[in-house]
Amino acid sequence: MKPIRLMSGFLTVGFWTLMSRILGFVREVLILALIGPGPVMDAFVAAFRLPNLFRRFFAEGAFNAAFVPMFSKKYEGEEDPAKFASDAFNGLAFAVLILTGLAMLFMPALVWATAEGFVGDARFDLTVGYGRIVFPYILFMSLAALFSGILNATGRFAAAAAAPVLLNIFVIIAMLAGARFGGAVIYWLLWAIPLAGAAQLALVWVAAMRAGVSVRPGRPRWTADIKHMLVVAVPAALASGVLQVNLLVGQLVASNTQGAISWLYAADRLYQLPLGVVGIAVGVVLLPSLSRHLKSGDDAGSRAALSRAGEISLALTLPSAVALMVVPLPLVSVLYERGQTTSDDSAAIAVAVAIYGLGLPAFVMQKVLQPLFFAREDTRRPFHYAAVAMVVNASVAFGLSLVIGWIAAAVAATVSAWVQMWLLLWGTRDMGQVARFDDRFRRRLWRIVLASAVMGAVLWAMMVVLGPMFGMDGLRYVALAVLIGAGAVSYFAVAHLIGALPLSDIRQALRRGA
Repeated sequence: MKPIRLMSGFLTVGFWTLMSRILGFVREVLILALIGPGPVMDAFVAAFRLPNLFRRFFAEGAFNAAFVPMFSKKYEGEEDPAKFASDAFNGLAFAVLILTGLAMLFMPALVWATAEGFVGDARFDLTVGYGRIVFPYILFMSLAALFSGILNATGRFAAAAAAPVLLNIFVIIAMLAGARFGGAVIYWLLWAIPLAGAAQLALVWVAAMRAGVSVRPGRPRWTADIKHMLVVAVPAALASGVLQVNLLVGQLVASNTQGAISWLYAADRLYQLPLGVVGIAVGVVLLPSLSRHLKSGDDAGSRAALSRAGEISLALTLPSAVALMVVPLPLVSVLYERGQTTSDDSAAIAVAVAIYGLGLPAFVMQKVLQPLFFAREDTRRPFHYAAVAMVVNASVAFGLSLVIGWIAAAVAATVSAWVQMWLLLWGTRDMGQVARFDDRFRRRLWRIVLASAVMGAVLWAMMVVLGPMFGMDGLRYVALAVLIGAGAVSYFAVAHLIGALPLSDIRQALRRGA
């Protein structure tokens, strides 16, 4: 995969991820407006986090790290990739079905382990009931992740990237229907989740068949390939699931303060927009690209792919991080403050957003650096680094919570993200020039930092000027649009002028990637 093909894939994944995140914002706005921070939303967040946690372990982490490189090599070689994919599908389905059954049976224990602060109040029973409705979502999403891996490995990114949009569409329609026709909106929301999972699985399954990879359900088979995949996948799944584990640690800390889980969830969704669009898109496209370059012995191509991925990531992430740190309250108040969400809720969410923003570049660079290890089927070192970061997160979260309360969860997530990123960078020291960013990356990095700093100053000045408008219902949307527009124009103008992100590069990539 040439660097320009990498850009084309990134743009495809980035576009659909952006669509998903925008619709995700609509989803979160509806949840906050129709349900609002409090016991019901706390219970929903805790319940929905359970299938997402296990999805990281059983699906996305394992299959992005182990299945994709193995499938890519078989797809490029003379072996039968469909047979391997079928064996992986059947083994994964069997494991996740057992997991789902156990989780449904022992849901009270799971809730106690992940939200201990709920014990003794109404949130505990609510979370148990909600968890049993949404947990089957993991079965559909785990299998969908396998088909997404097939599509990504064959260079067909659109369907896999578009599938998550369905979840937001289903949920938005369900909540609007609940508000329109009556009944508890929360139950419309809950039942829409497993239905959306089934729709996502159907979409990527059909897309894989059209790509020429026919996966046949059947009995699980223990083969040498499956054994090798599991050896690679287990530490990779644990490493990729660290973010979810860290969120659970934060949930344990926040569960002692009513509403805090809802505040952290809302803040998490806001910083997940740039993280998803940039970090996840680059990571999804970069792994198969690196795997192919390494298989063919193309060290120069590997280094170019890594450098362009890092360059793209930081060029879009650093200004986003600055914006989240400089103007969090205008963003939060306009996006979330309505219905059941008050100005006090907005203030709490904004503090968490600013702290998460500080860690955003580290979160994204992890997505760039991890494929260097995964493409070599080296998942042990990323797991070790993730384990260290997990210990740091827990220590900071529980330690600081005694002093600053629930917000310690956000501080801990940011600190551990930087620790994990630096450990990954340190771990590439024995990979040679393939794992070194090239001269163009280093020349542009300081320019990206400078353009982001200028944008931050412009945002601060504009926030002071527009401040009164944010308190007016009719004008706050206009004020936010002007604020975002001023930030975007100032960043891209300065970035173009000083050579951080020349517009000619973007035009060339769009033209050749079309």
